[in-house]
Amino acid sequence: MIRMLLRVLGREYARAMRRTIVLMTVTAVVEGLSYALLVPVLRALLGDRPGDARPWLVAFGAAVALYAVLRYVSDVSGMRVGTTMLRGMYHRLGEHLARLPIGWYGADRVGEVSVMAGRGLLQAMGVAAHLLGPFVSALVTPLTIVAVMLAYDRRLGLAALAAVPVVAVIQVWTARSTAAADAERHERDTEAAGRVVEFLQAQPVLRAGGRTGERFALLDDSLRDVRRASRRTVLAVLPGAVGLTLTVQAVFTALLALGAYLALGGSIGAAELLTILVLAARCADPLLSLSDIGGRLRAARSELDRLDAVLSTEPLPEAREPIRPARHDLEFASVVFRHGDRTVIDDVSLSVPEGRRLAVVGPSGSGKTTLLQLIARFHDVDAGAVRMGGVDVREIDPRVLMARIAIVFQDVYLFDGTIEENVRLGRPGAGEAEVRAAATAARLDEVIERLPGGWAANVGEGGALLSGGERQRVSIARALLKDAPVVLLDEVTSALDPVNEAAVHAGIERLMAGRTVVMVAHRMRTVRRADRVVFLDGGRIVEEGGHDELLRRGGRYADFWDISMTPAGG
Repeated sequence: MIRMLLRVLGREYARAMRRTIVLMTVTAVVEGLSYALLVPVLRALLGDRPGDARPWLVAFGAAVALYAVLRYVSDVSGMRVGTTMLRGMYHRLGEHLARLPIGWYGADRVGEVSVMAGRGLLQAMGVAAHLLGPFVSALVTPLTIVAVMLAYDRRLGLAALAAVPVVAVIQVWTARSTAAADAERHERDTEAAGRVVEFLQAQPVLRAGGRTGERFALLDDSLRDVRRASRRTVLAVLPGAVGLTLTVQAVFTALLALGAYLALGGSIGAAELLTILVLAARCADPLLSLSDIGGRLRAARSELDRLDAVLSTEPLPEAREPIRPARHDLEFASVVFRHGDRTVIDDVSLSVPEGRRLAVVGPSGSGKTTLLQLIARFHDVDAGAVRMGGVDVREIDPRVLMARIAIVFQDVYLFDGTIEENVRLGRPGAGEAEVRAAATAARLDEVIERLPGGWAANVGEGGALLSGGERQRVSIARALLKDAPVVLLDEVTSALDPVNEAAVHAGIERLMAGRTVVMVAHRMRTVRRADRVVFLDGGRIVEEGGHDELLRRGGRYADFWDISMTPAGG
């Protein structure tokens, strides 16, 4: 467990962790040894001269005081190490996530990382602060007490020592039997959390359909699965917990019987017997707590495994000697890209001269958006090459590459902040006049004028307080402020009303002026702005040419055009 923790965090925390473990171990040993002083105390109190117990009571009090000080220091040390590790883990996870390719972030991954960065990290890093001390105490204190028992009476000590392998076997067996149940519980919890979010997001649809009084079947099913998984987890843990309790009680009973037998035979005195029984009873509490502590440690270990899996994910490789492209033309050279077992892009070759516009057209799932993602290096190709200015994008420093690309997606995400803060993400160091000019060019100034807070208006999480068209204007203003020589557009007007569509188109025209542009077109009127068009289907280029040229050919593009331009119901 500790090795896993240090591997996930890094060896720079090893010294502080070792120091804390040693301190906790010494604390547990002192606690166990302090009980050895009970023998002379009880011997004196039960003898003819009770006053002789006074110095032993003072010694016992001093030992307890020393234990209290050590316990305080070890707990503080554990808390400090835990908080330091938590802070370090947040930094390390954040830095690693920032280096992972954008294509790694699927919908399931975002939810998984969200849970991991919240509850998961607190649970995993809470080992040092909250679990390590009780765990060391539950192991070391009973072993120290057994050693004390062996020193006073070997027979009783050996009887107590017999419980050690039984307890170890029970713990190992419980861990193995609950591993599958714990994994299933985590999976069901994650799924249920997603269903709760889905239920909340589906409220407008449910209410519009008059189903506000109905239960959400998918959420109900998920919660039932959580209940079943929780039941299986409890049933998996129960035998180990019961077995541990029975073992501890059986050993204590055996010690009681053996001690009584020895006392009646005159082998040991009443003070020694009473002390042995007190020590045995003191062993029971930490041993019984092992069941609860073990379960929490297993949960923390599972979170550490998930953290380790994420941190072990390799980011896209960076060139040792990156090259800066001198031009901004784009080229796909026999590009092949696969996602799992599916070939998304299949032997695509095309070029976009600097300052020209390419439109990518085709049915849904044909690979259009993937082409844009390969230019921005969200993924690496499986074969061929994507080049900017004649340089393979894999040979360009990622920061340099992204600085030369402005991307406007169909689905715009805005951070929970003001409009100005979201626009400035395009170029944080831009002057106020430049920010205002970009907003005007994107027709965002019209939105700002009618919002109560103006530039300081909060957009809400994800931009929820703005309409889709208003979010697009913020995105275009951000791209304009960035002033990148290459622009990638994933049809940004397909779901807008006519007023917003006209405003967004005006902003896009300003954004595209004089830049190398690759646009994914869902609405065919956008294609007319392109210098060249490629029709993509099944990851392959089916047709390529100018708009008018492709219409004259009467092929797939012409059919697509006719369908898209036919009025609904016509």
